[in-house]
Amino acid sequence: MMILKILLVVFFIVVVFFNVPYSKIKADFQRDSNTLMSQTMATTDIFTEEDIKDLPVPVQKYFTACGYIGTKKMSSMKATFKDVPFKTGRDKPTLKIDYTQYNFVNQPDRIALIDSSMFGIPFQGYDSYINGTGSMKGVIAKVYTLFDQRGDTMDKASLVTYLAESLLIPSAALQDFIVWESIDDTHVKATISYYGISASGIFTFNESGEMASFTTEDRVATETDGSTQNVSWTAICSDYKEVDGIKIPTVLQAIWHYDEGDLIYFDSDHFVIEYL
Repeated sequence: MMILKILLVVFFIVVVFFNVPYSKIKADFQRDSNTLMSQTMATTDIFTEEDIKDLPVPVQKYFTACGYIGTKKMSSMKATFKDVPFKTGRDKPTLKIDYTQYNFVNQPDRIALIDSSMFGIPFQGYDSYINGTGSMKGVIAKVYTLFDQRGDTMDKASLVTYLAESLLIPSAALQDFIVWESIDDTHVKATISYYGISASGIFTFNESGEMASFTTEDRVATETDGSTQNVSWTAICSDYKEVDGIKIPTVLQAIWHYDEGDLIYFDSDHFVIEYL
């Protein structure tokens, strides 16, 4: 009977702990987002034809087709995703996650928070690139670290992720740390260089001028056990809709191109973007 009582008490404590809103990884994300936003100033500048005249034609067409010319430039972006199917790895469970990210313009800072659960146990992930340092950390049950990836490889992967999203926050695409090179009417190579490292990838545009995909060899796939491998990576954008005069994609997918076959691990069909 005593053992049963102890087990019930332990169970009660665990349930209460899991349902308390506080978690350190969320607190770290909130602290960093507050710090970065406090350092970010809104601008009154607008996008002009002069801004884009030296860009490759497909990128120029993207700015005009999506309605950015004549609109206010942004200093940061907050993107919020809800209930996104998220595959944790090959032959691994698919979670439903909430995903919140911030991207900044003056330097390629980016942070993102995953909030989910696995079998009723809270799971959070924090992906950050701040001042040239990248990291990816996953925590289950609020305290147990599943993985904590850092180092040169993660710095480069974080930098190229920022590049992949640069056309969703087009002020970033105009920064000197991104260089654009023409390939043909629908493909452009882009290279981002910061803090002594560089990463690159290929943007593909459709006939309407919309950015359709970005593919790179400069990311590594990180499994939930912390293991990594070099795999081609693609971000796909589709189903553009007009929001406040701007055309943005409503479908975003992230894909690892494993030798065994493609893995769509992030598959969102709706999200909200807020610009500062």
